[in-house]
Amino acid sequence: MTTSVTRADHRVSARVRILLWLLLVMAAALAAVAVATRSILLRDVDHRINQLLTQETGEFANFVAQGVDPATGGPFTDPDALLRVFLQRQYSDPDEELLGLVGPPGQGLRVIRQSRELPASVALHRDRPSLDAIAASGASSGRLDRARGEVRWAKVPIRSDAARGAAFVVAFHADRERAVADEAFRALLAISGLALLMTTGIGWAVAGRILAPVRVVRATAAELTERDLTQRIPVQGRDDIASLAETFNAMLDRLEQAFAGQRQFVDDAGHELRTPITIVRGHLELMGEDPAEQRETVRLVTDELDRMSRIVEDLLLLAKAERPDFVRTEPVQLAELTADVFVKARALGERDWVLDGVADRAAVLDPQRITQAMVQLAQNAVQHTVAGQRIAIGSRAVEDRIELYVADAGPGVQEQDADIIFERFRRGTARRGARTGGAGLGLSIVRAIAEGHRGGRVELRPTEGGGATFVLVLQESP
Repeated sequence: MTTSVTRADHRVSARVRILLWLLLVMAAALAAVAVATRSILLRDVDHRINQLLTQETGEFANFVAQGVDPATGGPFTDPDALLRVFLQRQYSDPDEELLGLVGPPGQGLRVIRQSRELPASVALHRDRPSLDAIAASGASSGRLDRARGEVRWAKVPIRSDAARGAAFVVAFHADRERAVADEAFRALLAISGLALLMTTGIGWAVAGRILAPVRVVRATAAELTERDLTQRIPVQGRDDIASLAETFNAMLDRLEQAFAGQRQFVDDAGHELRTPITIVRGHLELMGEDPAEQRETVRLVTDELDRMSRIVEDLLLLAKAERPDFVRTEPVQLAELTADVFVKARALGERDWVLDGVADRAAVLDPQRITQAMVQLAQNAVQHTVAGQRIAIGSRAVEDRIELYVADAGPGVQEQDADIIFERFRRGTARRGARTGGAGLGLSIVRAIAEGHRGGRVELRPTEGGGATFVLVLQESP
């Protein structure tokens, strides 16, 4: 008991699990969106830098090919003049440096630049090692990862006899552009955090609303006891929760029916067995020493014990009628089944037995159960008739149904008893004079067998000339 309580205390509720999964999925989705957005922004930064470097180097190449030296009116022959004139005419972006490099890398490298100043922490023209590396590089573009920040560069060599070792360099400081992407990424993360907080509140409320019927199911199940199965869950809407409630209510209906059948079985057994037990006990307590009296007592006790055995068997049969496998149908020839029932019934007593009619066709039914019901009806007819009276057995097909019947010429059944004779331990008043020796379960068994077939029932009809006709009505299978 302690173990079950401990497990219950550590159990995570469905509401919490739903919320945790929702938050996990949303967090993963928002993180993916933020990372994807940052990647897109950084890709755009790289694309913009590449375009700018391509544009600047293309403009310089065109200027080299088409530019005119203001001092001579002809093409540029001096790389210093070429670079100075070009740089004077260019307007660079805030993060862009346009430089001219003349001479060999190292101590002899001269730098020609625009007049505007960049912060000393990022200015490339103050970083001699980096300039030497660019001048010495055989590539037309590259990337410098410096402690001061990343630099993307491109260069155009100036090839002429008078301009050995000269080059035009475009340098772009990408840190600020990348910082914009990182700032957007952080903003997205902050917005995602707020969204998760809002989702937590909304998800908690929505999950509670969705799971409210489930809590009702749980509360209802907790209130159920063997003696009180009347609780039902209100069904609202047409969603899965409503279907769950309907299924739960249907289960409760079946449980209530099963418990009711169980209680009825116990009550009926206790009620009917009490009398023979009392009789047996009384005779045994009063039994004397006389052998003849002892033999009579044993006979009476044995008869009561046999009656108790029949009652128990009948009650068990009625209890089985609630099971789905109580009836096992198969194709049967009605003519053969009716003839077999007639042959078996003739051994029940000396009566004027008549095979009244036979339906010459096939039907889907349980031949053993139907035979059991028909023989029970024949036994009932024997008990309420005298030797020589007529009892007819037959079968017929009527429209979409099949009828098997037993008709007797006995006293019949009074109108007020027509309904109660099919109940357990009930007999009709017109037939109480007969010495049946039964417990009033025979017709209950017949009704259970009939209703065990799809759409089946048992009917009581008057017999022409007096008597009673009991009819098993079975629906044709589609």
